[in-house]
Amino acid sequence: MDITEVILHQHMEQRRMFAMLDEVRDDTETASAIWQRLAILLEVHAEAEELYFYPHLLKLGTGEADADSVEEEVEDAVKDHNKIRDGVRDAAEHRAGSAPWWEAIAKARLENDDHMGEEERQDLADFRLHASLQLRHDIAVQFLRYESQKAAEGITPRDKDPEGYVERNS
Repeated sequence: MDITEVILHQHMEQRRMFAMLDEVRDDTETASAIWQRLAILLEVHAEAEELYFYPHLLKLGTGEADADSVEEEVEDAVKDHNKIRDGVRDAAEHRAGSAPWWEAIAKARLENDDHMGEEERQDLADFRLHASLQLRHDIAVQFLRYESQKAAEGITPRDKDPEGYVERNS
């Protein structure tokens, strides 16, 4: 097990679920059910990254691809998570299937797509270059345990201060 592979796999699942929403757009009940599941996945994924992946990246990374530094990579990732959370919260304020509901989902999707591309290009590449296979395995185990427990319990999205996050975890 490797945390970089786990994250990549979950990114594919997120893309797949957004595509499913496209397919069932006229079936509000199904779209609502898929969105509820996806909203949970987005939040537990972000929380698990913030708890288990990014603190290690801050200690080991150097900044990869078009990132100026590892601190910039992580600060930007936490900002992205907050924007995704905004879209999820916005969707929760509207009736499933309504135009504002779909607009909020589109906002979350756009932010998530941008985030995943950047994370794959910068953060995951940086971590592969600097973390041992054992550490990558250990983080994956913690990450998946946390996500599994939280998905079952439920989780409330909470924004983070990106700069404060980097300071506390560097």
